[in-house]
Amino acid sequence: MITKQTISGGKKDGLQMALGITAGSLGHTLAATLGLSALVLQSAVAFSILKWVGAIYLIYLGVQSLISRKSPDDLTENDRNTKGSPFKEGFLSNLLNPKVAVFFITFLPQFVSSQDNAMTELLVMGSIYSLLSVLWFVFYVFCLNYIREWLMSANVQNYLEKLTGIVLIGFGVKLLFTQKN
Repeated sequence: MITKQTISGGKKDGLQMALGITAGSLGHTLAATLGLSALVLQSAVAFSILKWVGAIYLIYLGVQSLISRKSPDDLTENDRNTKGSPFKEGFLSNLLNPKVAVFFITFLPQFVSSQDNAMTELLVMGSIYSLLSVLWFVFYVFCLNYIREWLMSANVQNYLEKLTGIVLIGFGVKLLFTQKN
């Protein structure tokens, strides 16, 4: 999702998506710390509801992506405001994903050293995980944005046009010398 958002909307949208996903991780950290994730995982009905809501939301985002036909350069400011918040999309897609809840409830408790401070340790570990995630995501977005800018540069576009021309000429020449069997 970060890749798609950065390539289509630029660095700002990619960073908002990254922050949204990280905020969702913090939500899972809080849920695991308070025992809410364990309750959801123990209840087949609650787990199914979370799974279905998350799946429906992802399908909604996928359909939105499929019916979207505009390039980022064609979007007016008004279109950008109506396309949805990358932060909200990242946050909801992460928070509504039961697999992330499973990860937090099974991974973090393994490293709790004391039952007296278990909540504090879970919060600290989840926060560290989220901090490391956002640092990686920011690095990733900046790399993607650099590649995006490079691909959109006039030099690369001119090179691609020339390469396409050469390929088309080659296909034409090959067609000229193709024998009917």
